[in-house]
Amino acid sequence: MCHRSHRSGRVTGAPGRQRGVTIVTAIFLLVVLAMLGAFMLSVTGLQQASSQLDVQGVRAYQAARAGVEWGAWQVLDPNDAIGTAALPTCPASPTQLTLAGSLSPFTVTVTCSATSTTESNRNVATYLIVATACNQPSGTPASCPNATPSGGYVERQMQATLSKCKDPTASAPRFACG
Repeated sequence: MCHRSHRSGRVTGAPGRQRGVTIVTAIFLLVVLAMLGAFMLSVTGLQQASSQLDVQGVRAYQAARAGVEWGAWQVLDPNDAIGTAALPTCPASPTQLTLAGSLSPFTVTVTCSATSTTESNRNVATYLIVATACNQPSGTPASCPNATPSGGYVERQMQATLSKCKDPTASAPRFACG
């Protein structure tokens, strides 16, 4: 008996072609992974920048709050240091304060306006104190500049309305309304 082997004319699984497909697939995967890595770096950078701006925002809020407290100290005269029945006047407006810290300094611009009236024999003054804090030295006394530093520009504003009453008929040194 004689055996004949039949071979088909088709070549399946040629080594040259399989290697070419493997290289294309590998390059495709490398490109996709590189793009995914670049995207992850971009997102991480944005999250870090956002976090830094959040911290700067909190610092600006605290700086503005310190400006309001400074203005309140000036006009409310808690120790009645003035010692007269006259009401305290606003500090020079605007007043600029610089709060230096371990990071970037903040400029706080404090403005104050007062209205006074007399009720019966008592002198009453109402003060509006506005404090604007920003992380750049102020270019003009009225506001912070709009330039953006490398860490991001941050500005916060707070205001408070306060009243002070003094009675000229009360005994010195307090003259406080009861």
